[in-house]
Amino acid sequence: MIKLTTRTAILLSILIAVPTAYGQIEPQKSEFQLRDDWLNAHFESLPDKLEPAPAPQAPWKTGLIVLANNDQVTKNARGDQPLKLDNTEYTRGLFCHAISKILVRLPAPGRQFSALVGLDSNSCEGSVIFSVQLGQTESFRSEILRRGMPAVPVEVALAGAREFTLNIEDAGDGIACDQADWAEAKVLLEDGRELWLNDLPFLYEESLPSRTHFQLPFSFLYGEKTSDELLSAWPVRKTVKKLDDRRTRYTRTCTDPQTGLQLDYVLIAYHDFPTLEWTIYLKNTSKTDTPILSHIQALDCRFASQGSEPFLLHHFIGSLNTPYDYQPLETLFSPDTSKRIATSGGRPTNSSMPYFNLETGGGGVIAALGWPGQWESWFLCNSDNLLRIAAGQEQTHFVLHPQEEIRLPLVVLQFYQGGWIRAQNLWRRWMLAHNLPRPHGQLPPPMIAACTSGIYYEMCNANEENQNYFIDRYAEEKIDLDFWHMDAGWYITSQCWQGTGTWEIDPQRFPNGLRAVTNNAHTRGMQSIVWFEPERVTAGTWLADTHPEWVLGGKGGGLLNLGHPQAWNWLVNHIDRMIVSQGIDLYRQDFNMEPVSHWRVNDTPDRRGITEIKHCLGYLAFWDELHRRHPDMLIDNCASGGRRNDLETLRRSLPLLRSDHIGHPLGSQCHTYGIAFWIPYYGTGLPFSNDYTFRSSLCPYNTIGWDMRDPNQDYDTYRRRFDQRRSIARLYLGDYYPLTGYSLDNNVWMAWQFDRPDLGEGLVQAFRRPDNDPADADRR
Repeated sequence: MIKLTTRTAILLSILIAVPTAYGQIEPQKSEFQLRDDWLNAHFESLPDKLEPAPAPQAPWKTGLIVLANNDQVTKNARGDQPLKLDNTEYTRGLFCHAISKILVRLPAPGRQFSALVGLDSNSCEGSVIFSVQLGQTESFRSEILRRGMPAVPVEVALAGAREFTLNIEDAGDGIACDQADWAEAKVLLEDGRELWLNDLPFLYEESLPSRTHFQLPFSFLYGEKTSDELLSAWPVRKTVKKLDDRRTRYTRTCTDPQTGLQLDYVLIAYHDFPTLEWTIYLKNTSKTDTPILSHIQALDCRFASQGSEPFLLHHFIGSLNTPYDYQPLETLFSPDTSKRIATSGGRPTNSSMPYFNLETGGGGVIAALGWPGQWESWFLCNSDNLLRIAAGQEQTHFVLHPQEEIRLPLVVLQFYQGGWIRAQNLWRRWMLAHNLPRPHGQLPPPMIAACTSGIYYEMCNANEENQNYFIDRYAEEKIDLDFWHMDAGWYITSQCWQGTGTWEIDPQRFPNGLRAVTNNAHTRGMQSIVWFEPERVTAGTWLADTHPEWVLGGKGGGLLNLGHPQAWNWLVNHIDRMIVSQGIDLYRQDFNMEPVSHWRVNDTPDRRGITEIKHCLGYLAFWDELHRRHPDMLIDNCASGGRRNDLETLRRSLPLLRSDHIGHPLGSQCHTYGIAFWIPYYGTGLPFSNDYTFRSSLCPYNTIGWDMRDPNQDYDTYRRRFDQRRSIARLYLGDYYPLTGYSLDNNVWMAWQFDRPDLGEGLVQAFRRPDNDPADADRR
């Protein structure tokens, strides 16, 4: 009998008994048929000449159509802050970030539009110009407005118009701080009604390329025409190649005879899972710039309901350094409902995860994006109960220069029948089989590391002597570590760990380089991890001073531009030399900044989105080159703890720190509950203060940070817990089943199960929160 104390953490290693309610996990023939039907409709049976798209006849809808904006237009507030112009707060209006363009559609003829406009007082220093457009006529244009200036009143006679456009332009100093408000924005209709703009719905579908059929699973505008209109007339070349026993690649190439734009639609079908993925490549084969490519959706599909129940979307919060990181969410879609989900700041799992499970009645589809930048997605259910999913890079409006080539985000679809939990385990198995890095051809085993980050403030006060002392002490106490972790701060800097940009070892603290530490770790049977953050460059460092042309921000510091060929070459070769010369076994890359403003401020009006594309592709190519030179080396993807966990990143790395919210039992439990649906391998810090906290933080990968200078710690208890983790860690790579609902409440139980059918074993973790009445558990 288990004695229930104030807090209880039950950890049971059991003989496996897969919950029969979820059914068998192996892919079923009917699921492959769903996959094949989709493949046939969207690739194999597509004729060389597609069906021409008829002109769409969309009904008039009242609302706001966001044609352009940096990040999301929000109503009545800027996040958790009120709209504020010249220190006056407003409770109604629209918060925007230039370059912004919003089409307003009214339910009846309008008489007058009015608003108060200006740069939001909560922003940094910037400058903008507001304008209002009626048809082709600009009916209002402001002077250049800056932060702290009085609000400017806007009054525009609408003369019976039912639509008009609100514009905010950059005034020439870049868009980073161009956060501006349409405060008190309202319309007086000719029939006397007053309409506040913040009461109008966002019309997401009207922000997308209009479609009347969905032969191809992507869409874009090229010039003034939709891809559906254009691609029906472009010559096509198709190829099929078997990549290996488990994958076949299908390629459809078409080229615009007028402008030379070449499109490659490259799709891979998996034979062991009901899974498809594709990537779109665009190349300008001509000698002149292309017309504008815009509103590009790497995924644009429509799904029908298989039953009478409404569509149910399962989606998840990203990593925000909070207890509710990875929280599962649900959204129901009835006809004529919609939802937009996007990341923020430019890191792909910063606020939302780019992984979705859509139940369609009796089954469904998993959809995922691989894009290490700023993505957005729309879920739009029409009046016929057909649900459209459109997703891709948030901002695309650019020409391609001659011979320039780019690619779009990776898209994955996985089809299933039965319950959504079973589908998540299909996904986990596909992730393990086809996506996790495999050093030496094997899945990474569960691992544990140690560091002194909590003792020497990261590595700012670390040196060769104290690092080797700790390594020796762990060995002396017979703590069998996989890695010795050297964290941020080992380099030359006057700003502790934050001063990144001079990637040279501090010779005062490490006169023999890091090799003196990594060699000692190797003799003790440990491998080494070393922390880098090459993309964030601070002022006064080698990169900012010596090569400001490589930095988006110049000498003042900013983002190392991985789309710059010379910067990319330097970074690859410098990091490679460090890995070889210093005996580094695992490369850890952090990313403690929001890059989206750096990308966008460096775009010209006809190249919006290109800086992001070049940087993201450079980032992926950088890691690919490291893997080519070091094929068995693991990469740890940190990014402020779990904020860069899109699929493309996870194919190259492991998230060994899933969140910066570490060591808190409730948060740790909730993180595991959510992240395990999508990512099989992840890590966090591991406190040893008591069994409850320790078991709450168990993961496939853990990092410990004991103060080995104290010989009087209870090392016998530490070793017991350490050995307990070793005994069950392999089970985390099995199937995952939540046994209770998700909750942040402190008076409930939370539990889940990991099963390893291949081993005939499983693991149940059950936690009774501190405020739960033990009598409740007895009744359970």
